[in-house]
Amino acid sequence: MRKQESTNAQNEASILRNCGMAYTLSVIGGRWKPTILFSLLNGRMRYSELRRSISGISERMLVAQLRELEEDGLVQRIIYPEVPPRVEYTLTPAGVSAEPMLQCMSDWGNRLREKKSRRVARR
Repeated sequence: MRKQESTNAQNEASILRNCGMAYTLSVIGGRWKPTILFSLLNGRMRYSELRRSISGISERMLVAQLRELEEDGLVQRIIYPEVPPRVEYTLTPAGVSAEPMLQCMSDWGNRLREKKSRRVARR
């Protein structure tokens, strides 16, 4: 854990305050958040459906990432008062608005990966 008064923490806060790209990456960055958001672009999903759709993610990580996305206003958690309780997740309007950016990032990454694999194959 970093001290809030450290130069590093102050620099990070300044960058997040002044740079939209850095703030965006802090909200959607990481290994699992883009995948979760991309999965939810298909519509409302129950927790178990979402977990099955993302291979390799642990329950603990999925719950943590969903909570962060919910706190950042990109995902909405819907709890139905049933027995047993049913929980579904959906994108908020802010989450839906990220679709063009996520698609563009996906396309860019696929092109870059293909170029890199061709270079490696030529060696």
